[in-house]
Amino acid sequence: MSIPYSIARSICVLIPVRNEEDTITAVIQSLQELGLNTIRVVDNGSIDRSADYASQAGAEVFHEPIPGYGRACWCGLQDLPAEIDWILFCDGDGSDELGVIPEWVTMLLDSRPSLDLILGDRRATVSGRAVMTPAQNFGNRLATWMIRWGWGMRYHDLGPMRLIRRSALEAIQMKDRGFGWTVEMQVRSVELGLQIREVPVGYRPRQGGRSKISGTIIGSIRAGHIILQTLGTLYLRRLLRRSPISTEAIRSRQSDVPILTKRS
Repeated sequence: MSIPYSIARSICVLIPVRNEEDTITAVIQSLQELGLNTIRVVDNGSIDRSADYASQAGAEVFHEPIPGYGRACWCGLQDLPAEIDWILFCDGDGSDELGVIPEWVTMLLDSRPSLDLILGDRRATVSGRAVMTPAQNFGNRLATWMIRWGWGMRYHDLGPMRLIRRSALEAIQMKDRGFGWTVEMQVRSVELGLQIREVPVGYRPRQGGRSKISGTIIGSIRAGHIILQTLGTLYLRRLLRRSPISTEAIRSRQSDVPILTKRS
């Protein structure tokens, strides 16, 4: 199933990579088979041929030599073409189930009110939770619990695969340039009253390379610390603004989220 050209041309796919030459070509080809051709790969300090392979596969390649997930994402967002209305974030390691993207596009077309952010929930299935490391599962549970406590929104995952409206992302004014990028986006989306839908998504073991976060104990600890620090900063900022989140608004956003896959 491919995405209609009229919609596909309004979507820019952004893929941060670091040493993923074994997988990036297949990821780009999978996206192209869905009809997505505006693909930006941000090489975040690779020492292999990730950038070369991405370019040969037809992606536009950007370079951000300073390591940092948020830095890579920010770099890829610069000078977007005028026709782009949506940004799809995904990983370049082959772990994301990209085949659900046409279903996401259908949600965008059918949703009333219009959606601003679709999040892939890797923890919605037993297989997805099994692929994630204990540190990932614990960190996701802790961070999403803190968001629920601090902002009243019940998320289940901080997964990398997400589709966000360009105007919504611009309104968020992302500041994080590291591992706190995903959690900042999700918290700020609640604060701004965006229409959010979290849906189950398949998740596989990475098909090549080594994770810069969950692949090492130090990386997991560093990422966890930054995520918690980001949440603390956002909560303090909210208190200083004295802008409580509307409980009614949160309920209205959560009530229309369909249960696409029964949780196990």
